[in-house]
Amino acid sequence: MTTPFDVPPGELISKVAKILKEDSAITPPEWVLFVKTGVHKEKAPEDPDWWYTRSAAVLRKVYIHGPIGTERLSAEFGGKTDRGSAPYHARKGSRAIIRRCLQSLEKAGYIVKQGKKGRIISPKGRSLLDRCAHEVIQEIAQKNKDILRYA
Repeated sequence: MTTPFDVPPGELISKVAKILKEDSAITPPEWVLFVKTGVHKEKAPEDPDWWYTRSAAVLRKVYIHGPIGTERLSAEFGGKTDRGSAPYHARKGSRAIIRRCLQSLEKAGYIVKQGKKGRIISPKGRSLLDRCAHEVIQEIAQKNKDILRYA
């Protein structure tokens, strides 16, 4: 069976984001159009559906690194801040965005809490990601026949 470890993350995240957009349990907050994704960013995202992409990326990170909490996820989605002529410093991403993504994914049943250790992927979420990973590897195999034996 193909897992998210076996496919390129960009293609997997875009496929999962399309599925999450159709799910009625995943709804972006009203402030999503005006917020930056971290202190290291200058502007808000230009993609109007960036919330679903971020939710899919959070779901994949929970699958790969779980159990994981908001603090570690914010570090995963952080970046470097521009300090002019001074050296760059690492900054964390927005924990509010990650927290709301986790809450909506938990409400949809894709992840579950594991005590005080953080959140882990649920069987429903594992099934979704494995199915999407298998579809991605099939699409890649259609383009490149050498990969067909791995699919």
